[in-house]
Amino acid sequence: MRDEMKKVPRLRFRGFSEEWEQCKLGDLGSVAMNKRIFKEQTSESGDIPFYKIGTFGATADAFISRELFETYKKKYPYPKIGDLLISASGSIGRVVEYKGNDEYFQDSNIVWLKHDDRINNLFLKQFYSIVKWHGLEGSTIKRLYNKNILETTIHLPVFDEQEKIGTLFKQLDDIITLHQRKLEQLKELKKAYLQLTFPKKDETVPRVRFADFEDDWQLCKLGDVVEIFDGTHQTPRYTDSGVKFVSVENIATLETKKYITHEAYEKEYSKKRAKKGDILMTRIGDIGTMKVIETDEPLAYYVTLALLKAKETNPYFLSFIISSPEIQRNIWKRTLHIAFPKKINLGEINQVEMKITIFEEQDKIGDLFTNLDDAIILNQNKLNQLKSLKKSYLQNMFI
Repeated sequence: MRDEMKKVPRLRFRGFSEEWEQCKLGDLGSVAMNKRIFKEQTSESGDIPFYKIGTFGATADAFISRELFETYKKKYPYPKIGDLLISASGSIGRVVEYKGNDEYFQDSNIVWLKHDDRINNLFLKQFYSIVKWHGLEGSTIKRLYNKNILETTIHLPVFDEQEKIGTLFKQLDDIITLHQRKLEQLKELKKAYLQLTFPKKDETVPRVRFADFEDDWQLCKLGDVVEIFDGTHQTPRYTDSGVKFVSVENIATLETKKYITHEAYEKEYSKKRAKKGDILMTRIGDIGTMKVIETDEPLAYYVTLALLKAKETNPYFLSFIISSPEIQRNIWKRTLHIAFPKKINLGEINQVEMKITIFEEQDKIGDLFTNLDDAIILNQNKLNQLKSLKKSYLQNMFI
């Protein structure tokens, strides 16, 4: 626990031992904002983006003239490069660093702390991520007033220590952003392959294909290539250990904290056991999300999931083709949308049409998407670790 009496954090850089100074943000500066822009002064296109609270941190949908911008920029408050713009309404406390672009911001809804440079903006940015705004604890008011900002307490180290802390977190944020972009690129790559690697409705071959495969894909129904079972319709009596019991919310990992007894499992699932290589598909609430079972341990499943046992078809290929846009549209058409929650019946799953190829090509496609999924999971885990590391540092390097 940090030493509140000495006002120092648990973790700090070597060479710093001074106590941190407690003050209010109002002791460091004042709240600033751009001059009010009226609706009639904006247009749907133009020279200077005008950010309202709804487009703050995203893409502007309104613009002002260059002439008005230059006039207001000279006469009224305008942020400096590095100033931290804060959303004061809606999702309060969102922060965007001003990078120096020609742009204008909605008054009172988007503000910044105009300070005297006793505080480093990189340090301040991280403080904003953990700040407890004065007067808002327990409040249902979705508004950050100037008083809330100026009366907020902050603990400040000497400027050199602020700079080191701010730089550390900037480097960490840059690494997190890099991994986030890589993760998004991998997801987009998978999305593109799902569209290109499987034939569309009016096609007999996919647009992107492995070499040495030329034969047409054959039309069939899902019921021709799998046996389909549903899970128990009764909510079981859960136990502290035993056989894992999964439902729609567990589909991503098949990890759960719910168990049933081995006796209950044998009674309910003797004719529909889930085995390694089988596929679980969500069919109530969430529809059409797939997961191949990769372990031989007993697994119980609820009625919200359908169990697909492949007949001489690569289960990974089958899982990914069902995830493709063409088959998902087919599933969507057969879904009972008037039901609550929406669902697809087993008979309708059986009738879903698709085109499949020979087993050798199925293997290659299954391996391609499995490797992509492994890369996505690896990057997601790395991203989660980095975010956890940052959270830990924030807890231990600030007061």
